[in-house]
Amino acid sequence: MTFKEGDLVLIVHGDRRYLKRLSEGFSLNVGKESVKYEDIIGKEEGAKVGNFCLFRPTLEDIIMLGFKRKTQILYPKDSFYVAFKLGLDKTKRLLEFGVGSGASTAVFSMLAGEVWAYEIRREHYELASKNWKSFGLCSNVRLFNEDFANAQVEENFFDAVFIDVKDPVPYTEKVYKALKPGAVLASVQPTANQLSGLIKAIEKQFCHIEVLEVLHRHYKTNPERLRPYDQMVAHTGYLLFARKRI
Repeated sequence: MTFKEGDLVLIVHGDRRYLKRLSEGFSLNVGKESVKYEDIIGKEEGAKVGNFCLFRPTLEDIIMLGFKRKTQILYPKDSFYVAFKLGLDKTKRLLEFGVGSGASTAVFSMLAGEVWAYEIRREHYELASKNWKSFGLCSNVRLFNEDFANAQVEENFFDAVFIDVKDPVPYTEKVYKALKPGAVLASVQPTANQLSGLIKAIEKQFCHIEVLEVLHRHYKTNPERLRPYDQMVAHTGYLLFARKRI
């Protein structure tokens, strides 16, 4: 499929990536090189124009390069692993609260049948909505601008939950009631103290509690001198997983 007016295009130049929407007059300059609107229109995905390679963006590209944010997002290394651990598929209904910029929700939406997302802060609610609308994402998400503590939900209604709020402890009893037996609970916490409090709050109603972190290191792809980069995305938060028991 060829690129046309209004399409999103991922432009790769060396180790740099640029996410752009094609419109007449568009031009991207990198050093002394440039690529223009007329160079891209009508080209097939994967085409090379000079030293610029043209692709359609993945969800990771959209989140990392296109999403506006006011808070620290959950990195793809974490969010995609969380989605895997939650066991999401198109038959599952996910509960999420603490939406932020909506990056994690976009990942969950791609895999789950339905996502019920709660965000108490109006500015984050509006930002997440704008991000999704800009990129045509999250059509299966029901977004609520309210505290989950005040939400009216049925018992045994959700197949899984993801919690990303500063203090999840006050919500644990309500979460337990809202989850189906055997459902997976996942949460990200920035400090060990918050994590310890959450473990204490759930250990009598959940089992198989796990805590881990995901470390992500890129390598320099020179085949003659293959080695890791000097910097890496290491600790970005503690991930907790547990299963509801009855």
